[in-house]
Amino acid sequence: MPRSSMSKAVPASVSLALLLTACAGGGEGGATAAKSAGFSVAVAEPDHLTPGRSTTANDESRVLFAPLVKVDAKGDLSYVQAKSVTSPDARHWTIELRSGWTFHNGEPVTAKSYADGWNRAAYGPNAWATNGQLANIEGYADLNPAKGKPKTKELSGLKVVGDTTLKVTLTAPDSQFPLQLTPNQLGFYPLPEAAAGDPEAYDRKPIGNGPFKMDTAWQADKGTTVTRYSAYKGTAPASSAITFKSYSDLQTAYTDAQAGNTDVISVPLSKYGSAKADFGDRLYTYEAPSLEFLTLPLYDKRFQDIRLRKALSLSIDREAVNKTMYAGLYTPATSLTPPSEVGAETGLCDACAFDPAEAKKLLKEAGGWSGEMLITYPGGLGLDELYKAVANQIRQNLGISGVEARPTADWPEFSDKVFGRKLTGPYHAHWGALYPSMQNTLRGIFTKAGGCYTCSNYSDPDVDDLLRRADGAKTPAAAEGLYNDAQKRVIEDFPVIPLFYGTYVSASTDRVSGVTLGPADIDLTRISVTG
Repeated sequence: MPRSSMSKAVPASVSLALLLTACAGGGEGGATAAKSAGFSVAVAEPDHLTPGRSTTANDESRVLFAPLVKVDAKGDLSYVQAKSVTSPDARHWTIELRSGWTFHNGEPVTAKSYADGWNRAAYGPNAWATNGQLANIEGYADLNPAKGKPKTKELSGLKVVGDTTLKVTLTAPDSQFPLQLTPNQLGFYPLPEAAAGDPEAYDRKPIGNGPFKMDTAWQADKGTTVTRYSAYKGTAPASSAITFKSYSDLQTAYTDAQAGNTDVISVPLSKYGSAKADFGDRLYTYEAPSLEFLTLPLYDKRFQDIRLRKALSLSIDREAVNKTMYAGLYTPATSLTPPSEVGAETGLCDACAFDPAEAKKLLKEAGGWSGEMLITYPGGLGLDELYKAVANQIRQNLGISGVEARPTADWPEFSDKVFGRKLTGPYHAHWGALYPSMQNTLRGIFTKAGGCYTCSNYSDPDVDDLLRRADGAKTPAAAEGLYNDAQKRVIEDFPVIPLFYGTYVSASTDRVSGVTLGPADIDLTRISVTG
């Protein structure tokens, strides 16, 4: 579950991002980080700062590095480091770079810089977290053989043509390739030649091509301050500096923000109910490209009747749960693809409405239910109240006395049960897309090759065909139509129970202004200091 979680039963780039949203936070190191002329932001302690290696340093990467393209809240794509990204057939792509851009050490940013970064991420023995993001480029299989060591270190689908032209050949047509080059796809950033000399030193103090540069290396459990890069060719940031403060618990960061000691935070789920009262108009939200849903064990014959699956869904009052659990900050789901994904249709899921009478009717037609129905979720992520509420809804509205919500001890136990098919009832799932495309969500959850197939236990040849056709579509409109057709086809079989579209929720002190959330989460470059 990218930027998500079926919690951790997904690619690291996804699952850890969700864990950050759910339970990252502040530690004592964060509280002692030095203040600067700019503003401070709470982050989790990063695993790595080299973008292709990282699963937790999205905020840092997005200010130290500039992406090729970005997408705004309306789904419109615009160019940043790229001058154009074009293709005649959705398989052969040409990326033209803007000239004159430099890394923070003065080294020119060239097509080779991108090829070097992508090759390093794609090379299997490096074991970089973003490796899978390059899987659709020709030559990826050679860099990731099933057995033995690769015989090459370069993707055959990358060709450097001069300083500013990069030719990319994919294994198959992919109309969504430009969206994959947006900020949260950390495997697509460039690397300077300096990164090869001492990779570990570079990892503590990366040299990027973005609006801010690191003057001092990251201090473990404390953080660092980055300052404006004066030679940056893109839009100049609104602040002169950002202090990243490392936290092990977002609850502590929340308290620090209330006290005015940390300027920008991501609000922990447990504080959604009180955040509006605590921060007022300094609370910011954005409907994220993520989906919260219940997975059903379709391998259990008791769940193979679609009438039972729909009955469970119709028995859940999502509006009531949202109001009680999330203070209305989430949005009840009416489709499988969040509306923040480009071209996504909503209002497609009739069984996502609350209709206890119809739910009881369908349950009776399906033969009813006897015995226990255990809803399982990972312990330690603050999900207890949510799943207790869902269990109560199903129990009361369907009259199934044996419904119970029960956590596992931790994430590893939950993951073991999911992948081992040891669960006999509904279980927690979350998918958060790293780029705002229906492709990412539908392929990730509803295909056998997807990173979160265990989030649905479902695939279908018709869906596979629609997705292939969408990937190879010649126009964005054609692709969007086919992706929507694919999700409608999945909904016909109703293999999972959509619950909510996720929401990015941040808060700030009154020292700053310009806090903006969007498809890439918070845009730190637009924040300025007011006091």
